[in-house]
Amino acid sequence: MDALARAIARPEPVEGLAARSPLAGLARRSVGFADVLAQSVSAVAPAGAAFTTPLLVSAVAGGVSLPALAAALVIALLTASTINQFTRRMAATGSLYTFVARGLGSAPGYVAGVGLLIGYGFIAMFALAGSGYYLATLVSRLLPTGIDPMLLATGAMVVLGALCLLVLARGIRLSTRVTLLVEATSVALIVALIVAVVATHADRLPVVFAADAPFDPQAFAVAATLAITAFVGFESSAALGVEAKRPFASIPRAIMATVVVSGLLYLGTSAAQTIGFDVTGLDPAASTSPANDLAAAFGMPWAGFVLDVSIATSLFACAVASSTALVRVLFSMGREGLLPPALGTTHPRWRTPFVASAIALPVVIVVPVAAAFAAGSVWDAMTVLIIFAAAGYILAYVLACIAAPVFLHRIGELGVWPVVSSAIAALGLTAVAVLYLAEESSGARAVGVWGFLALLAAGASVYRLRMLRRPWLRHAIGVYDHPVAGDVLGGIPAAEWDDGDGPDDRRDR
Repeated sequence: MDALARAIARPEPVEGLAARSPLAGLARRSVGFADVLAQSVSAVAPAGAAFTTPLLVSAVAGGVSLPALAAALVIALLTASTINQFTRRMAATGSLYTFVARGLGSAPGYVAGVGLLIGYGFIAMFALAGSGYYLATLVSRLLPTGIDPMLLATGAMVVLGALCLLVLARGIRLSTRVTLLVEATSVALIVALIVAVVATHADRLPVVFAADAPFDPQAFAVAATLAITAFVGFESSAALGVEAKRPFASIPRAIMATVVVSGLLYLGTSAAQTIGFDVTGLDPAASTSPANDLAAAFGMPWAGFVLDVSIATSLFACAVASSTALVRVLFSMGREGLLPPALGTTHPRWRTPFVASAIALPVVIVVPVAAAFAAGSVWDAMTVLIIFAAAGYILAYVLACIAAPVFLHRIGELGVWPVVSSAIAALGLTAVAVLYLAEESSGARAVGVWGFLALLAAGASVYRLRMLRRPWLRHAIGVYDHPVAGDVLGGIPAAEWDDGDGPDDRRDR
């Protein structure tokens, strides 16, 4: 018997490792890189954003829409690089909530957590509403039934929300693989159309860079802010830190790949739409469905139909992915005791945060339905919901960028690049957030701004009350996964791994 065989057969005892993870109950180390990538990609919903964001940016920035999108891509890349300072060192279901708590302490961590809950929750509502909106449009075109489009859309939202709950409850692998298939198909179709449009009208490429008006710094900043909202959610795979097989490798790669792929897709779509509208002579400002308008103008109405299906399914995938991250942040807060402990429990068979899902998803369904009836249309409701989501995400991103250098300094690993990248990202995000909220606070969608601030204040009040009643909780915030005795040779013997609670007990260790 050689030395390796002897070490395996009779390993040296390893002391100091706990028997169970603080986040036991989830399907620990069960999903691979493809599942992790699907989580981040689906949360961004690039197929859905590709045909809405570039048009919105173009309406504001005009001929400098591509530079505005490029600036947003740079800020998103710097933010992703900063967040990965945590994901390479820590596996947590709380994502940025846990990271900020470990860098800046419990109070800033909780504020980041509230921002994430608002971001994940409202982007899930936005995506659910968008999916219902596009499905209702498709049904009305294919099967004219005379049903009120509002009732059709809200009914679709309820059905899709129930399906989303079912997917979340049954397991993370089902959730991520469904969304990966949907997004991969949608993105492939969009890329094919982009290549076709650009290749057949290559002589019109100069129009993409032509400025039709003097450069307006404020308009450029607003356009860049709108563009950044198309990237939010890229970090959501960090919420799968406990369930990922190789979290310190797969999650950073998934985050960066999501930002790069989404950014290139947005730039390509912007160029293709600019060329398409120039060739056809259509007015982009008057278009409410650019995919259908351009497809019809090019004599391919079927392409518009296929794209509508892709956008609807992409937005549903976004709702699933965002809800997945939402319930894991709630699970983390419940496990720490900051929220009711029931939220920190998992289903004994499916190993998912079932209670958190059962509580969160009805809210995700009811709010957009109510908002649609209050606003008079699903689309108007979506324009308000996205303000909540963008503000929540950007708040969490800014705090994560501030926390990263502090965290790295604390563990003795601070370098020049993390300081530079986090500083630029934090300043850029803060500037665009202030500008964006100031712009919207006096317009027709001001309820989104003041509603966000009200939710943030309510969250702060909850934290204050919890700390007054349970001051020890400030030391419990920031729980993350760590190696346990069952992970190493010399830890828990194999005979002790099964405690009789079920066949998957080893995953909890």
